[in-house]
Order: sequence, then C-alpha cells, then structure tokens
Amino acid sequence: MKYTHIPSIALSLLLSTFSLCQGGGVAPKDLLKPLRSDWPTYNGDYTGKRYSGLAKVNRQTVKNLSLAWFSQLTPGGEPAAASTAVSARSLQTPLIVGGEGTGTLNIRSGSIKGSVLAVDGTLYVTMPDNAWAVDARDGHQLWHYFWKTKGGTHIGNRGFGMWHDYLFMETPDDYLVSLDAKTGKERWHKIIANVEEGYFATPAPIVIGNHVLVGVGNDIDSPGFLQSFDPETGELQWKFYTVPMKKGDPGADTWKNIDAARHGGAQTWITGAYDSQTNLYIFGTGNPTPAYTTGLRGDLDNLFTCSLIAVDVDTGKMAWYFQTSPHDMHDYDSAQTPILFDAMYKGRMRKLVATAARNGYYFLLDRVTGDRLVTARYGMTTNWADGLNPSGGPRRNPNKDATVPGSLASPNSSGTINWQPVTFSPATRLFYTYEIDTFSMLHLTDTDPRGSMGLGGKEELFVGSTGSYLTALDYRTGKTQWRHKFYNAGTIGGGGLLSTAGGLVFTGDGSGNLVAFDAADGKTLWNTRIGMISNAPQTFELDGHQYIICASGDTLWSFILN
Repeated sequence: MKYTHIPSIALSLLLSTFSLCQGGGVAPKDLLKPLRSDWPTYNGDYTGKRYSGLAKVNRQTVKNLSLAWFSQLTPGGEPAAASTAVSARSLQTPLIVGGEGTGTLNIRSGSIKGSVLAVDGTLYVTMPDNAWAVDARDGHQLWHYFWKTKGGTHIGNRGFGMWHDYLFMETPDDYLVSLDAKTGKERWHKIIANVEEGYFATPAPIVIGNHVLVGVGNDIDSPGFLQSFDPETGELQWKFYTVPMKKGDPGADTWKNIDAARHGGAQTWITGAYDSQTNLYIFGTGNPTPAYTTGLRGDLDNLFTCSLIAVDVDTGKMAWYFQTSPHDMHDYDSAQTPILFDAMYKGRMRKLVATAARNGYYFLLDRVTGDRLVTARYGMTTNWADGLNPSGGPRRNPNKDATVPGSLASPNSSGTINWQPVTFSPATRLFYTYEIDTFSMLHLTDTDPRGSMGLGGKEELFVGSTGSYLTALDYRTGKTQWRHKFYNAGTIGGGGLLSTAGGLVFTGDGSGNLVAFDAADGKTLWNTRIGMISNAPQTFELDGHQYIICASGDTLWSFILN
C-alpha cells in the first residue's frame, strides 16, 4: 500500500475528516428494502427492477432539472490534481495502490460503465483497475484506489458490492478486492480465476447475507462459474459451474461429450437478482463455446448456456433453470439481469421473473418453480428462430447459422439488447428495454468439423438496421405498448434504464443526450447534452433533494431540481 506524497500527519487528518463525513455503510438487512433514498447495490435493490420510489422529480417538475456538479475521474497510478472542493482545496486526493502487477502495465480504459453506489452522502465509483469515493453533494473526490494489474481484458467494470462499511470489486486480472469504504484502504484480495486461461472479471459483486457472489467472463473455451466468498475473510464458500464438469452431472447428456461441456462457456457476465422469500439467486449465463461451429458440442441444447439459473444462496445448489437460446449459434448471451416482481397473471397473483434477452425474445417465468409462462418475440426483425420447442424456448432455424455462402440473420451478435440494465415500473406495469433491430451476414470460415475456439470460425458483416428504440412491453404478454425511436439507428441509447415513481424513464438517446421520457407513453419531457451515456442513470435523495446521476465516459454528472 502507498499513498500520494502527502505528509503523514496531514494524510491522517484528511482521512479522518473524510471518514467522519461518511455514514455507516450498508447492513445486509438494508438490502432487503425497496429502493428509496440510497442506491446500495448494483440494481438499487435485489429485485433488479431499477425502479425508485422517489417522486420529487416527476412529469411536472422534470423540466426544472439542472446541473448540480460534474466530476472527471482520471484512472491510473498517478496522484490526481488538487481538489477544488471546500475542505480539501490544498490537498490532493489520497491515492491508495494495491495489486499483484509490477506497476509498469497501466491500461487506461477510462469509462464508467457500471452502477454507482450511493450510500449516506457518498458515491462509490469504479472503472477497470480503479475505484473512487466521491462526495455526493459537490462531486469532490475523497479517495482513489488503483490496482496494479497483471493484464486481462479491460472492457469494463460494473461496480461495487457493499457489506457494512466494506466494499468489493472485481479486477480484469481476476481478483476480488475488498476495501474499507471510509478510507479506500485495501483489506484483502483473493484470486477468483486464472487470467492465463483467458478469464477476465467485469461483474459487480452482489452481497446477500454473509455471501459475496462473484461472476466471471471468458471468450475462449473455459467453463463459466459463480462463486461465493465470505465478506469478512474472503474465504471461498462455494463454487457453482454453469456447465457439466463430469459424467453424470445435470445437463451432461446435452453435450457431445463431457470434454466439450467442460470447455463449453456459459459465463456469468452480469449481476443477477435475489428473491429473499425462496433464498434463490437468479442470474443469466453466456453463450456456448465454440460459438459458431458445432463440431465439438454436437447438435444438442448445450446446457446451461444462454439460460436463467436459480441457485440457493447458502449452498450454491441449482433449484431450476430455463434456457432462452437452446444450442445458441449467434453469441446470444442471456446474461442480462432478470427482473423480479409480484403481479397478477391470468387472474391470480404470481411470483414472477422476466427478462428481455439478447436474442430478441421476452420471457416471463414463475420464479419459484422456473415454469415458463410467456415467450414473445419483441425484436421486430428477429428471424433466427422458427417457433418454440417443447420447453417454450425459441426453436433455432439452422438456415440462419453461419454458412460458407452466408446467412442473413437478425439480430446481429450484439443483440436487440446487450449487457445494459432494463427496468420495470410497478406503477405502469410496463417492462422497459432497448430494442435494436439489426441484420448481419454470417459466413462460415472454418469448415473443419472440429470447429474453432471461442468466437472464431466465422466472419460477420453488419449489413444494416431498421431502427433503435426504447420499447415498453406489457409484462403479461410481451407485446409492445409503445416504442420511441432513437435518431441513431443501430446504436443502443445508453448504458441502461431507470424508472421512477415520478412517472419517468431515464436513459441516453444514442446521440449524446440524457433524456427523461414519460413512462406512460414514451414522450420526451426533458433532455440535456452531456456526451454518450455510458452507464444506467440512477437516483438518490440527500438533504431533502432528489438527485439524478449518470456517466459519460470518465465523467460523472449530477442533476438536481432548480
């Protein structure tokens, strides 16, 4: 550990001052409450709805939103410029350095793609290899943590998990790091995967009771898994593989052989949702590997790739699964965060889970049993399937797989939506998602029956789009209630969605604007141009004011009613 070149006495006083300004963190029981004043976990609360009960910013007042502050965050191991904020004008932001690398590798991937935790007046922000505490009132930085990396893919970081006054983040070179929230000082770090096997870690950890759940990513040929760590000690509690690892494992008969399954992918890219009544953690898995050539995995379903999976949080044992893309051949990860809610379905109250998958289909399930209730195509041009299989999943059309002369498929491999969080409003009973209707020509370039590793063996040519939308779906049927078309066709509007009790949906528009839409009909009510929105907007309440925050690249923006 080391800090910037600030005299030790001054540094101690500074950290003490900052610590006094921060609150008591997040107790596990706090995470069971509906989302309100703070934003204490990746999706705000365990349900994944990203729906806030705050309503001071509403259909009538949103026109008065104005900039409160913005803060540019500079990643890397060099001290930041002196802060201009009130009590720290003469001192630099404390820099804490950790990591197993030599310090010579500094990959500056400066984009805020994850959720910002808002707890007791402090914002906790991450980028790959970097983390900050920021004062929520004026945006000045309280501390900056820098991880010396050993490598890995620095595509993004989805944010922190929090347990009392401890923070947890993943690093691209596959470590779980725990920090003291008040000082940024590292408590411990633990290996979660082997970077030399192609793993890299982007998800935000989620804390459930005394479990820190951690996912991984890999684009080559390694198995996916979910792990649980002790928040106090960092010791591994359990590990759940998302593909069969030995003969006799559930799903082993859906692969050509066990070796294919053990190299089959199903990565755990994105944070899931938690149902406290059943103690089930529900999350999505990624594509199978090889992704575009089937020689190694056979013409079978390849469980549990492209699936929703429910596991018991205490044991890591699977309770149920549902596969959204059986035998995926288009890189259609099902790693989006599912949304949990209780609502009427066909005349009776049900415990539901819903997801809008990357493959252009919407799914509604019973979250206790995993029984499929609704499968509906929401992508207007989605054409890779030709009906449903006996389980209610889309039935793949082999003519839309990659072929030597080329096959015209929709959507392209980026999907109708990708990793970006969606939202559900209990007030409107609408499920809001991005919808990008794209086409690509898929050419098979490797005809060897053994196939190619990872995403290889094909050439994908993007050939156009009929439009990019913010789309509102009826949760009971998956039918579209309204669409708002973005100007920039073929581009996702932003880094995700937020809905509020004020009757609003916030997101980017793909053209550099943060926009507030009327949740009932999709009309634009307010916008401001701040650059391409790189994460999902969020909201919290502090000192009686409701704030709206979001990021564009390396800059965090905060808005308040004027």
